[in-house]
Amino acid sequence: MTRLLDLSIDHIRNIIMDMAKLSENSVFTAIESYEKGVDVKTQIFEWSEILRVQQEEVADLAIELIARYQPVAGDLRFVRSCMEIAYGFSRFGRYSYDIVDVLETMGYIFDCDKVAVLEMAKKVREMILLSVAALQSRDKDAASKLYEMDDTVDELYWKYLRKAITPSRNEEKTGVMTRRCHASALLILKYLERISDHACYVGDSVYYIVTGVSRARR
Repeated sequence: MTRLLDLSIDHIRNIIMDMAKLSENSVFTAIESYEKGVDVKTQIFEWSEILRVQQEEVADLAIELIARYQPVAGDLRFVRSCMEIAYGFSRFGRYSYDIVDVLETMGYIFDCDKVAVLEMAKKVREMILLSVAALQSRDKDAASKLYEMDDTVDELYWKYLRKAITPSRNEEKTGVMTRRCHASALLILKYLERISDHACYVGDSVYYIVTGVSRARR
């Protein structure tokens, strides 16, 4: 016979997977907006708000479930971890909104060199997909892979930062446009770097669900 606890856990799981899909769409749409210059700020804001509400719903359900059913072992680890995972997916939505907000604030940046941002965006996209897949399949080994990918993301950020603070002679002549390009890229790279961190945290949560051991976060 199906336990009421199982039904409650399934409900939380379904919300989490809905959040996973929506947070993916938010990040990927924000990146596409940067690449193609499409205004999606209203859409991203709506998705970000939905994710925020879903995060609160997961937290409320998890607390109620713990109080009512007093789950133990794997069930308790899953319920506890869902609160952290939901927070991570909610941050994906928030950082996506921050990215499109940069585009509106900075104005015309279509002529900027976008290679660095798109290179990092590609890696972050892979990390998001891996973290979601790990959650679906309970792949505890994904955490290590995610941190290796996160190292690459960090390297890309610091590489661009060094470039931005040591402009070439040609860049010095372009003035305001160069500063605008560097400022917008650095902000977006930082938001992508934070998304990368939260993808790692999802991997950490999956590792904890499966093994019962907490990974030390860097």
